[in-house]
Formats: sequence, C-alpha cells, structure tokens
Amino acid sequence: MKKDIAEPYRDIDFSTARRGPVIPVEPGKTKISIRIDNAVIEYFRAQVERAGSGNYQTLINDALVASIQQRSIIDAVRRVVREELSGPRAKPRPARPRSVPA
Repeated sequence: MKKDIAEPYRDIDFSTARRGPVIPVEPGKTKISIRIDNAVIEYFRAQVERAGSGNYQTLINDALVASIQQRSIIDAVRRVVREELSGPRAKPRPARPRSVPA
C-alpha cells in the first residue's frame, strides 16, 4: 500500500487576503445549527426524492414560512369574527349643520 506524502510547506502570502466566505451568502438568509427529529428530515428528503430533484432544507424553510402565514391568516379571521360577534358598536353621530335663523 502506497503512503500519501504530505505536501511540503509552501510560502503563501495572505497579506492581501480577505476574511469571510468564499461563496457570497444569500441576502435574507442566516446559517444556523438546529436539531430536528429524524422523522421530519426523512419526510422532507422523501419529498425531494419523489420530486426527482430539489433541496430538503428549502422544503423545510417553505413549510415554516407557510405555517407563519397560515397562523397570521387564522389570527386575522379570529379578530374579524370577534368583532362581528361583539355586536354593533355605538357609532358617533355625524354633526348636523345648524340652521341659521333668517
């Protein structure tokens, strides 16, 4: 079995190098580390596999966004129903113009 030989030390000048990712980060996205149940990951990976292509992480993100939007719609409907069920509210009467004596 052949042994791999380490590359000899090279003099590399990093004085003009910039820190940061080599690939620019998409605006509006943040890279995080999160623990998700295996069943959830398997479900989304299976969805991608059935579709023939895609990214399971994108599907998880889309599902979270849909959940947030659905929640805000449900909250809006509840607010409207409460307002309707609370009955008519006393509305201020419009001011009537006073008649000027002739």
